[in-house]
Amino acid sequence: MERAPVNPSPTVRQRAEAALVAGLLGGLGRLPRRWALCGGMLLARLLACVLPRLWRVGADNLALAFPELSERERRQLLRGCITNLGRLLGEFSQFPKLHPGNVHEVVEYEGFEHFAAAQAQGRGVIFFTGHLGAWELSAFAHALYGHPLNILVRPIDNPLVDHLITRWRTASGNRLLSKHRDLRGLVVRLRRGETVGILADVHVQPQHGIFCPFFGRPACTSPLVARLARRTGAVVVPGYLVWDARRGRHRLVFEPPVPLVRTADEAFDIRENTLRLTRCWEAVVRRYPDQWLWIHRRWKSQPQPDLAPVTVPNGSNLLSPGNNQC
Repeated sequence: MERAPVNPSPTVRQRAEAALVAGLLGGLGRLPRRWALCGGMLLARLLACVLPRLWRVGADNLALAFPELSERERRQLLRGCITNLGRLLGEFSQFPKLHPGNVHEVVEYEGFEHFAAAQAQGRGVIFFTGHLGAWELSAFAHALYGHPLNILVRPIDNPLVDHLITRWRTASGNRLLSKHRDLRGLVVRLRRGETVGILADVHVQPQHGIFCPFFGRPACTSPLVARLARRTGAVVVPGYLVWDARRGRHRLVFEPPVPLVRTADEAFDIRENTLRLTRCWEAVVRRYPDQWLWIHRRWKSQPQPDLAPVTVPNGSNLLSPGNNQC
């Protein structure tokens, strides 16, 4: 009789990493919010100093996206990116203090009517977002306002850290779905009329993505949002959190739904809609360039001109990969 696989015991390194994360969040969490944000920003700046690779990646990305800017202007945007990451860390540490009675002091809505109108259609809503502002806080606050959602996440490699972060992320009522195990559950939840949050602005491997122009350069982009919308009829509503320095709080912005095409050609629809979604997100980043994650290698892969394009499957498998260029 074959034994069931046994999860290996955490390594010393994993335990040390988990203790460090728990201590960091716990230490910042005991501070008043204003001090926690300052502490998080200080830590992010120190991290950028000891990990110069992050600074190099960010500088290279900004040179690709904004060649018309001076080097000084791009450095300023990159400093804003690092500051934004520190602010995110500080806000995350304050999650245990947030509740429905005080969330309005930290996050205000803008354009909520767009989300409400999409939800009222009963076809499910895809909360289309990315790594902008304090993105972890956007879903957390949305749930505290009475609108819990399903969030698609990539599990953290360290299971102890993953367990810790999952507890914090779900404390407001959200549910996490693993992109490795629960993709088909997205279809079920959308067909029930629920909301699914997807961070759709990261690089994917070419065998799983579609190359679409992003800041004028091909970026390998996941077609998952376009596939889900076509399969379920869900409404795709762009939503993102931005920091309002003047008011000292965040704005959770919802824009009108992205108009998507629907023809008899599934492959065309997926390509065209992924292109539209990418164009939509670029417009958002251009409005708030100092709050996006420039240290991510978004243009890591580039299309191979000597390879013939592979069509997007149009069979019943929603999650089968395609390799296409818009």
